Amino acid sequence: MSDKPTAVRVYLARVRTALADLPASEIEEILEDVRPHLTELEAELGEGARVEALIERLGTPESYAAELRASGGYPPAAEGATTVLTAAPASPSRVKPRIALWGLILCAVALALLAFGAAVSVNPDVLAGLLVVAPVFLISLVLLLRGGVEPVLALPELAWLRGSLTKVREQEDGGKFLGYLGSLKPAWWVLCALALLAFGVLLMLRDRDAVLLLPFLLLAGVAIVWAGPRVRADRRLLWVAVPVSAFVIGGSLGGFGAAVDLISNRNVYQSASSYYPSSSDPYGNDQLSYGGQSIGNVYAFDAEGKPLTEVYLYDEEGRPITLTRYACERSSGTKEKIGSDNRFPRPRIQQGVTDDQGNFDGYNGYRSACREDPNVPFSAAIPKVTTPPTASPTTPPSPSAPSSTSAPTAPSTTTPTR
Repeated sequence: MSDKPTAVRVYLARVRTALADLPASEIEEILEDVRPHLTELEAELGEGARVEALIERLGTPESYAAELRASGGYPPAAEGATTVLTAAPASPSRVKPRIALWGLILCAVALALLAFGAAVSVNPDVLAGLLVVAPVFLISLVLLLRGGVEPVLALPELAWLRGSLTKVREQEDGGKFLGYLGSLKPAWWVLCALALLAFGVLLMLRDRDAVLLLPFLLLAGVAIVWAGPRVRADRRLLWVAVPVSAFVIGGSLGGFGAAVDLISNRNVYQSASSYYPSSSDPYGNDQLSYGGQSIGNVYAFDAEGKPLTEVYLYDEEGRPITLTRYACERSSGTKEKIGSDNRFPRPRIQQGVTDDQGNFDGYNGYRSACREDPNVPFSAAIPKVTTPPTASPTTPPSPSAPSSTSAPTAPSTTTPTR
């Protein structure tokens, strides 16, 4: 794209000069309103239109600026006003306006982060950080109301921002993009209110105490719907629109992240093993570990020391402890994976060779072989749990039955425990 100024840029520059005695924010609003009309007129005149063509249609930029003053209710420019303005004394201190501006920016960033954290974790307690943000916002708002919005809009930071936006608007693609965003403004304020309501409902589903936040979110929604369309007429309302918009953007991003995380975790839980193993074998299959060593099988015994079969293992949350199951592939004589389950114990898979008498040898012999051994390779000595006898209370002899006449008690016999 050529850097040569277009007819619209030259014309608007002269209009800006003619309006130089007005506040900077008012000048930007006036130019923003008339720029689309001038752009359309330039397109109508054809490519390469000159400033003279615009002057023929609209009059000189100075007369056009005078018409804009009259239509906007501004006083006419006094003669030598520009000279007086340039000779004006130094501007007052920018400390308070800068605090007001950057206080708003910091609050907007903090609100976005808090909303993001609360939404992604679905935890209303994260919003307790608003207690830290509130004093900063109140200080910024008080300085704005006391000093007015004009000193804030006159700060170099905002002047640079307006200049950058002006350059973007003057570019074909950038102008279309900003114009598109501007067309979404009416819907954006309503969308913010709906997003705030949905955010409150989401938090209440997780924690009923979050119902206390709902009135504040509703109030913010009403405020943004009322203040949003009026921002261009009263820039002080930016102190409402910017924080609420930042909160909505942060909460939306956090809610999107929480939804993605929920869907991914659900898919992993449904498709992967329900038990999270601590290690895997060289083939990437699930394994258990105990004492730093891998466990490929589990044997269970009853109180008498007899091995149990068809035992199904679960963890404390009812999830099956699923491991890879192997078996012998008869045709190839190799160990093959056949699936996974939580049934124990598994047959031991022995690979190697056997001689003609069937003796298994892993190194010497005549042919390859794979053998499944269902036997338990060891015996378990289950310790006996003994319960100490409970002493029974002694019953005193009855007066009506003297002990001297009582029959002798037969001795008791005890059967040894096997």
